Amino acid sequence: MQFSILERWRIWRDSKLASPEFQRWAADFPLTRWEASRRARALFDITAGFVYSQILYACVELDLFDQLAAGPQTAADLSGRMGMSTTAADRLLRAAVAVDLLERRGQDRYGLGRLGIALPGNPGIAAMVKHHRMLYHDLDNPLALFRGELSETELGRYWSYAGSADPAADSDQRVAEYSTLMSASSGFVAEDALDAYPLREFQCLMDVGGGEGRFLLQVAKRWPDLKLMLFDLPAVVERAASHFDDAGMSGRVAIHGGNIKADPLPKGADIISLVRVILDHNDDGAIEILRAVRAALPIGGTLLLIEPMSETPGAEPVGDAYFGLYLLAMGSGRTRPPRELKAMLTETGFDKIRLLQTRRPLQTRLMVARAA
Repeated sequence: MQFSILERWRIWRDSKLASPEFQRWAADFPLTRWEASRRARALFDITAGFVYSQILYACVELDLFDQLAAGPQTAADLSGRMGMSTTAADRLLRAAVAVDLLERRGQDRYGLGRLGIALPGNPGIAAMVKHHRMLYHDLDNPLALFRGELSETELGRYWSYAGSADPAADSDQRVAEYSTLMSASSGFVAEDALDAYPLREFQCLMDVGGGEGRFLLQVAKRWPDLKLMLFDLPAVVERAASHFDDAGMSGRVAIHGGNIKADPLPKGADIISLVRVILDHNDDGAIEILRAVRAALPIGGTLLLIEPMSETPGAEPVGDAYFGLYLLAMGSGRTRPPRELKAMLTETGFDKIRLLQTRRPLQTRLMVARAA
């Protein structure tokens, strides 16, 4: 195999940096000691990442963050509610301090830390932390997952609609489980997307795959004159209808139940949103959905594509590592970089495609396209 001069230099550099002799020298030399230590810590954090995640899971399961939101407490104060000895409770609390979930307050009290302070009053985060037990189970043998050797996965069973030829056949209980989780985890997504792209110029928005209606509820608060439509599986929209009733919106949202892979989308909207829908589907399914959306829009209509994307600057581990493995375990879909999404949109009849800046691109990116 022929290598370029640059690649040959990289091969030489890699062999040099990988040698034990160089690593010992770099750890001792004053000008390289800090960088060597930083890289060693980063590698160790990857190695210990599962342990850190289980500390978070234990704290969420024990409801520690909400308890400490009222004020700092000692291990002795908390141990009874934690169901463990004071010594064991103190060990867990110390571990949580070490990963910035909690912090020490005085000699023996613990309060919310730099990261843990985001948990109280944020049920979506806690719901996702608990949900990840399924992913951890599926990753018990990661090579088997990558090689396609697992006959079934926990996430595949949970998100059964994604890979199903008849997603409407899911039981009411299964629909309730995943719809509630999606609703709980979508608050920031809707907020950031609507801040980035105001809807005041439109007449009617249809949210396709909108679940229990969390996105539409936020839209309704901001633009009270905008007509609203929701399309999702029949069992899902039944649950959304009750939420709209509770919010006094039963007469404002036109609800349509169906299977996007088999049923045409209703017409009448001049803007359609796909919130975390395309990434759940493999390429053929994603193209099918985009064609259905294009058919439902008038010429000049607008599509909002809202989801985390691959190759997001500063958030590459989220798009390519986390979501890459999560969707693999789920059995359907993948995150895509903007250039691939633009190509798919062009193929399905959209133009004037723009990627807009959002507040938290780590979890929410926004692409706008016009129906050509």
